[in-house]
Amino acid sequence: MKKSSAVNAFFRLIRWPNLLFIALTQSLFYFCILIPSFYQGLVVHENILKLPYFILLSLSSVFIAAAGYIINDYFDLDIDRVNKPDKVVVEKIIKRRWAIILHWIFSGMGIFIGFFLSWKLKNVFIGPTNLFCVFLLWFYSTTFKRKLLIGNIVISFLTAWVIGILYLSEFRIHRFVNPEFHGPLSRVYKFTVVYASFAFVISLVREVIKDMEDLEGDAKYGCRTMPVVWGLNASKFFCVCWLTVLLSALIFIQFYVLQYGWWITIVYTCFLVIYPILLLLKKLSRATQPAQFHRLSQWIKSIMLMGILSMIFLKYYTSWIG
Repeated sequence: MKKSSAVNAFFRLIRWPNLLFIALTQSLFYFCILIPSFYQGLVVHENILKLPYFILLSLSSVFIAAAGYIINDYFDLDIDRVNKPDKVVVEKIIKRRWAIILHWIFSGMGIFIGFFLSWKLKNVFIGPTNLFCVFLLWFYSTTFKRKLLIGNIVISFLTAWVIGILYLSEFRIHRFVNPEFHGPLSRVYKFTVVYASFAFVISLVREVIKDMEDLEGDAKYGCRTMPVVWGLNASKFFCVCWLTVLLSALIFIQFYVLQYGWWITIVYTCFLVIYPILLLLKKLSRATQPAQFHRLSQWIKSIMLMGILSMIFLKYYTSWIG
């Protein structure tokens, strides 16, 4: 096996574009929301999360996600041979024993960094949370993925947690007794809820659509995913319901921020987030083939990216939330 082939296979195995997306999401939240929210009107110039610690926190998230992708491919080898034979990496290029070794290396690095940050930041949550995420991804790959809806919810929760962990990293005991920090913590919490909820819902829809794409292989190997158990039409209806909820929430937010004159943000959201979701609903109703569902899955990734990029505008608008 050529060295270049092995390197390419490794990066395919860990889904490097998805890892970049995680790093981008956390970087935008850190620089555009976390820092402006804490420094707005704050007399005590305490660096909320020093840049080296943020980089370590983001690295730990990337390592754990990479480990999750590896272990998922490790246990899904037979299914992937049916659903996407041209994209199989484990055993075909990278041996299974090396895949499991890589999984434990990345998981160990993510856990170690988490507990190191818990010690340095005096934050009891980060280390145990990273450990919990590693175990959750393991059980997702071995058990939850083959259960009705549970696996979809687990992945959606972990997608939202990419944002949630940054809010959690700001928990310090003295901040709860110092009223000077109550305002910044409240602002960050509200932004966390908005973006984590967006990530959860859009990820949930994407996971179900991916299950529609993988229907053949999942059914062959006894996976009880939503399309296998309920059928395509019921699964589509499930996605439509959640997309409708998401659209309603986004439209409500646009009317809410209208009073603050956020015209650029409103135009951006309407054309690059809301309108693509409306197109997604239309395309979803007509989709019947795996290739069509695959394109819809990629479309949702674009919507997620546009939604996350809207954080750039919030760097200048933190004053609207009290």
